[in-house]
Amino acid sequence: MSDITDTQNSWLSEDDIDTMRGKMPIVYVNAIPVRTDDLGVVSHLGLLLRLDATGEVNREVVSGRVLYGERVRDALLRHLEKDLGPLALPRIPPSPQPFTVVEYFPNPDITGFYDPRQHAVSLAYVVPVEGDCEPSQDALDLVWLRPDEVVSPTVAAELSPGHEKLVRRALAHVGRLP
Repeated sequence: MSDITDTQNSWLSEDDIDTMRGKMPIVYVNAIPVRTDDLGVVSHLGLLLRLDATGEVNREVVSGRVLYGERVRDALLRHLEKDLGPLALPRIPPSPQPFTVVEYFPNPDITGFYDPRQHAVSLAYVVPVEGDCEPSQDALDLVWLRPDEVVSPTVAAELSPGHEKLVRRALAHVGRLP
């Protein structure tokens, strides 16, 4: 994609990012990929299966940092392509608006959104995808679930800390919370 920001000069070393995480909030995007029917009603949500830093398997939404000099729209496209593959065909508007903003804290009691590494501020989006999705990078699998399946106790228990709340907010935003 020719309009995507060149990220080669925007990456921090592991030491630098660890230092920054301890000193200031980091901006992230969360994208909940969805499939819609012909009327635009959300029929399925896509969840990734990943190993976390402790080796535990969790279901997650697409997420990642916004790089210095990168537009939010470009960060969304980059992370969706990285996690869902280049043929996912996400439909992101020219000026995307998040459905919510969440803060992740190293203390799970503050907001219920938990990241042991840092304080992060994440802009969250529901993104329709029309193409073929294949999990890539560090994703082990991608599963498409109906809204009622996503909020089931079994799936909710498999979601990373805070992602269950985020998915419920997304479903409420699109009028599909069972």
